[in-house]
Order: sequence, then structure tokens, then C-alpha cells
Amino acid sequence: MTGSLRGILCVLLSAASPAALRRAFMRRQDEQRKGGPTMWRLRTLASMILLGILGILLATVLIGGILDVRLSRATLDHQYEERARIAASTVADIPEIRTAVLDGDRNRIIQPLAQRLIAGTGASYIVVTDRDGLRFSHPNPQQIGRRLEEPVSVLDGRSHVGIDHGSLGQSANGKAPIVDGRGRVVGQVSVGILENQVAHQLDEEIEAIALYSAIALAAGAAVAMLLTRAVKRVTFGLELREIASLLQEREAMLHGIREGVIGMDAKGRVNLVNDEARRLLGITANAIGQQLDELVPAGRLRRVLAGRDAGADLSVLTDDALLVANHRPVVVGGRPIGSIVTLRDRTELEALIRRMHAVTGLSNALRAQEHEFTNRLHVLVGLLDLGETDEARQYLADLASDQLISAEDLRSRIGPPVVAALVLAKLAVAAESDVDLSVTADSHLDAPAADAQTLMTIIGNLIDNALDAVSAQSGPRRVTLQLRDDDHHVRMVVSDNGPGISAEAVEEIFTDGYSTKSPRGEMRRGMGLALVRRLVYRRNGTIDVSPGPGARFEIRLPLSSLDPVASARTEVSEESR
Repeated sequence: MTGSLRGILCVLLSAASPAALRRAFMRRQDEQRKGGPTMWRLRTLASMILLGILGILLATVLIGGILDVRLSRATLDHQYEERARIAASTVADIPEIRTAVLDGDRNRIIQPLAQRLIAGTGASYIVVTDRDGLRFSHPNPQQIGRRLEEPVSVLDGRSHVGIDHGSLGQSANGKAPIVDGRGRVVGQVSVGILENQVAHQLDEEIEAIALYSAIALAAGAAVAMLLTRAVKRVTFGLELREIASLLQEREAMLHGIREGVIGMDAKGRVNLVNDEARRLLGITANAIGQQLDELVPAGRLRRVLAGRDAGADLSVLTDDALLVANHRPVVVGGRPIGSIVTLRDRTELEALIRRMHAVTGLSNALRAQEHEFTNRLHVLVGLLDLGETDEARQYLADLASDQLISAEDLRSRIGPPVVAALVLAKLAVAAESDVDLSVTADSHLDAPAADAQTLMTIIGNLIDNALDAVSAQSGPRRVTLQLRDDDHHVRMVVSDNGPGISAEAVEEIFTDGYSTKSPRGEMRRGMGLALVRRLVYRRNGTIDVSPGPGARFEIRLPLSSLDPVASARTEVSEESR
């Protein structure tokens, strides 16, 4: 019961806001201050549970005690009846008794003998009669010689027991026949044990029953007190109406926000998950009560959700989105009861940030080219001022030829226009950063049916990483791009002369969130290579990394996997990341 209540409270309190908890506790304190008489203040959940358990225990003990007393009384009656029957049979088998009954007890020996037998057997009385009911012995001597008021019951030759309401009072009675040598019933022996003896032993039984009942009631009350304290501790003193209010607030909050929320107890079991979290994590099964390991595959996403990767606003990649996750423990009343994880979908925002960064880079490149063009215009103006019109005309022709050759050369070798435009833009960015970005002479990419968006995402991320890798070093800074395609594959190679990648970090660099670079504004680091590998593996391609000095990334993609129709739905979100 305690475990179930703890799970319910973990669900409620992990989802409830601190303000809701404060309101609940303040309501409870106000009600206690204004509660009036003690009997009304006792109407709390813990008190109702305590009183209910004590009432059940008391009723059970009373009913059980009464039944036990009745059973003991019936058992004692049966035992004393059996004792009386055995005593009656023993007396009936005494030869002196049989002989005296046969001759009508002319010598008056039965009464004295019966008195001695009473002292020896512990019976209250022994009455001996003939078959007609004529008494030969009786505790009251005046009854001797008188007949019984009821008929003799042993004429059938069998012993009888019962409760006798005779002249001496109620008694446990046993009757046995006196049989002569021919087997004929000639008399009856009636032995009785008065009720006061049975009552005395029953009182002793009742004392034992009462002691046992008192012990059971005390033990039950102690257990009820402990259970009440446990319930009060688990519910943090909240009453049923307050718990119901928290549940209503939780439902309204969970289904009214556009953030994913996952609540887990102290053992890592999922106690709540809203619809947005199911959508972001792709959870379709019933997650309540399951371990996080059963719902999320191994990797950085599981580590972040479980709180094993510390930090705030941690970025993680799923198959469909870029998420920002925050893991926080939930502590109520100084005790940890679990944790809460919030998930935000940053796919669209991250796409805007990356596009803005790309536009900013192009703007800076254009600004640098503007300075260069200004200098060239100054040269032209100077030549014209000096009257060197032929030199000015030749200088202008050379400038136009260089620009046309560069653009036309790329356009002739790279078929997809958007890919050629991307490479041309990266050339401008590299020139602004004083990096020698070159496209190898053997590069040639037709692939008219290839998905250009995928190629742009891969090439753009690899070139950006290479430019960042060489930007901080002194001396020559070179980045080389090679693009090749044949009938079956597209091959992309990006290499640089930077510090390279250590052999130990070759696999680690593809983990989302891993980066050796400092954050750049709001843009998330450590996403590019993770996205590249995910794109490559999804399209059944291969990616090879050569460690330093100088990094080299070689990617091969099957042309059949670059069908733009088949991958259109997934590429939009993946490019955004």
C-alpha cells in the first residue's frame, strides 16, 4: 500500500507546480487554525484511516471473542457431559449397586455408597433408581423412595447425556443403564455436574480469551498507528481533496503545454508522460510503470533523460527532431521522490539560427568583397585619371574573366545548381577567413536525380568543420573538397591541414552534443557531425575518418538512396538541424 501511495504522490507532486504545492499546504494550515473543536480537526485522511482500522479491529475482536466464548461454553458442556456419562457408566458397573437394585436396596447401602462415590469422582450428585424410576439415592435424602418426575430414559439399554434442569439446578448430566446378568435393564444411574463448576472453568477460559483479545487489539492499534504515520508521511500531510485538486491541476497543465514532460520515481520508473513527450520521443506503448531503459534506446538521449549527463538545456538528437532537455530532481519535505524531465522541440528555431548564421557569413563575405571591389574601382579610377584607358580596359577584362571562370568552372563540373551555389558561397567565406578552399580538378558531379538537399547538408557541415579546424592555426590554411559520382555512388572527400582528430576520438566526434569548440551565441554545438552520420547511415552509405595530423572525411552514398521523392519528408527536419 505504501509503495502505491508513493507512486501516486510522485506522479502528482512531480507534475504539480511549486505554487500549487504551496497553496495546498497553506489551505491545510488555514483549515487547522480555523478548524474549531478537536473532533472536527481529527477529520483528516490519517485520522479517518486510524479510526477506521481501530473500528474494524475492535469489531473483529469483539465478535471473535463472543464466538470464542460460545464455542468454549459448548466445548465445556460437551466435556462435562462426557465426564458425567463416564462416571454414570462406572457406577452402573459396580456389582454392589447392581445387587442392591435387584433386591430393592433392602439393606440401604446405595445412598452411603453414592455419597462416597461423589467425593471420589467430583460429581455434584449421583441418583440411582430402578427401572420404574424409584430413587435409591439422592443428594436430598427426602427424595429417596420417591419416583422420578420424568420417565427412565435408559430403558433402551444405551447411555444418554444432556443438560438437566433438576431440583438442584442446571447441570451437565450423564445417564447409564444398570444391567443384570441376562442383559435386562433393571435400573438407572444418573450423574450430574452442576453449572457452577462449568461456569468457574468458563470464567478462566474467558479471562484467557479477554487477555488474548486485548493483546491482539493493542498490537493492531500499534500497527494502525504506524500505518497512519506512513500514510501521512507518504502523502506529505495532504488531504484527499487537496490530492484531487493537485490531480486536476496536473491534468490541466500537462495537456495544456507544448513541452514534453516525463516524471520518474526514485527507482527510475516512469510515472507520467504527456502527449508531447510521447510525440517527441516516439513512444507508442504504455509507458507508465516501465523503466526508462525499456522505452528509450541506449545512447546520449537515455543518459540525458536519466540525469547521468549533468547540465542545463542539453541538446539531443532523435530521429526526427532536435530536443533541449532538462533533468531536475524532485524533493518534497526534504526527501527525494523522483525526477522530472522537460523536453522542448528546437528543430525549427535551430534551423532559423543556422540559416541566419549562414546568411551572416555570406554577408561578411560580401562585405569583404565589397572592400576588394572598392580597391579595384580605385585602381580603375586612377588609371583613367592618368589617361591609361587601354590599361584600364585590360584590367577590367581580366577581373571579369577571373570571376566568370571561377563560377562557370564550378557550374560545368557540379550539376545540381544548389550544390554549386553552396560551394561557391563557401569559397567566398573561406577567402574572407584567409583559408585556401579548393575543389580538386578531378571533381565532377552530375547526379541529376540526386537529392541535392542531402548533399548540401553533408557538404556544408563538413566544410564548416574543416574551416573551423584550420582557422586558429598560423601558417598556410588549406581545405580541399572532392566530389565524384559514377553509375552507383556519390563520393565526397573533405580534408584539411589542421590539427586533425585523435584516434581515440574518431567515434566520439559523431555523438550529438560532442564538440571541442566554444558555444556560438544561441547556436548549438556538436550537432553537425552527428547529423552527417545519421544521414549517411540512413541512406546505407559509409563514412571513413582518418585521424590527424590533418582530418580527412570520406563519404560514399548509393545513388539509389538519394531519391528526392523518397526522402523529402525527412530531409526538411534533418536539414534544419
